[in-house]
Amino acid sequence: MIEEITQFTIEEAAELMRSRRVSPVTLTEAALARITTLEPILNAFITVTADAARSEARRAETAIAHGEYRGPLHGIPVAVKDLFATAGVRTTAGSRILRDWVPAEDATVVRRLRDAGAVLLGKLGMHEFAYGISSVNPHFGDVHNPWDRSKIPGGSSGGSAVAVVVREAYATLGSDTGGSVRIPASLCGCVGLKPSYGRASLVGAVPLSWSLDHPGPLARSARDVAIVLSATAGHDPRDPASADRPVPDLLTGIDTGPRGLRIGVPKEWVWDECDREIAALVRLAIEALAAGGAEVREVSWPHAADYARAAAQVLAVEARAYHDATFPGRSAEYGPLIRARLESSGDVSADMYARAMRLLIEARAGGADAALEGIDVLAMPTVPSRAWTIEEAKVVGKPSEWTRITRIFDLTGQPAISVPCGRTTDGIPVGLQFAARLWDERSALRAARGYELVRGPFPLPPER
Repeated sequence: MIEEITQFTIEEAAELMRSRRVSPVTLTEAALARITTLEPILNAFITVTADAARSEARRAETAIAHGEYRGPLHGIPVAVKDLFATAGVRTTAGSRILRDWVPAEDATVVRRLRDAGAVLLGKLGMHEFAYGISSVNPHFGDVHNPWDRSKIPGGSSGGSAVAVVVREAYATLGSDTGGSVRIPASLCGCVGLKPSYGRASLVGAVPLSWSLDHPGPLARSARDVAIVLSATAGHDPRDPASADRPVPDLLTGIDTGPRGLRIGVPKEWVWDECDREIAALVRLAIEALAAGGAEVREVSWPHAADYARAAAQVLAVEARAYHDATFPGRSAEYGPLIRARLESSGDVSADMYARAMRLLIEARAGGADAALEGIDVLAMPTVPSRAWTIEEAKVVGKPSEWTRITRIFDLTGQPAISVPCGRTTDGIPVGLQFAARLWDERSALRAARGYELVRGPFPLPPER
């Protein structure tokens, strides 16, 4: 039973706890047992807060027993990327610079998870300062892909994806600036949602790029990420980028299925430089949706390349600005990968940054939504490239276009979700990405869930 309950969805586990057939303590102990077994192998966590988690689970058990049930996250074991501040627990951002920082209060999204009754298991491994796509880390060790431990899990939220698929946590939080929720979701075989810019608060999150950062959930199903986003989203007056608009019921209509869903497949940019096997798997997934009743057609996406270029320019300048106090003065304390990226960020001029920001503003003012005229979502690959080995990922300056598709939606601010759609011949999962209009997470979630219903269950990594 202990092993079986870690395979439940959030909703399944929640119903067992609400009806008091399973205790939050039992769920938490099961998750901690998985962590004890797997962490020496996969390194998904930087800090495990086992004692605190047990205390939180006991409090949840008592509250539920007294009829104080808070909802589907009450008593559910979760974990968060180690750039979200946690009161009394170190928050490192995967860096040597912050390795001893112990915040006095939680990040807003962490507090909202606690308010929903979730049990926090600890802080998850990541690429240093979130500035990379591999989650190799010279300070806390590399995060390993559970499908092939010689491969990267993607990044920068690598630990967030790994913990979900190996059942160390029912859901996790990551951050997405160029694809850092969706890329590891794709490579590890789970669901990762980047909501609209401003939908969830960034207060208490260590920045990478103020204009592009998005907190987002990862879980094993579209319904589960909808539950987590429902808990963490909403206006935060302390965050100037936070939107003062209501969060809709994200589960309403999510199980409608693909019939009647209008899907646009971009003609430009998406398929350029895409691995053939990845492209074939994504196209098969889109065909399956069409067979299930979705309306699929090719659409023009003329600004895709401009958005991708602008996103890279904004990221380079704002990342350098955040690190101005410690780089280059403390450059020896940075790992070689991020040090090289910060050194090259000066290649972006003030004029280039200004033009990129103008394009960002225009895109978020409705320009990007114009590409979705007559459709509900865009569909495309999440990651166009095969997973590197961990050793390949450590090569400084190794060229890549891993974020060439994902980073577009960090610039436009539109919600985008990755859902697994198969595995390549080397066994690594492939992600199908859907993007919707600003503030329309419901359409993105409906599309992802519609594909899940067509696809059927996706396997978990083999136990090794």
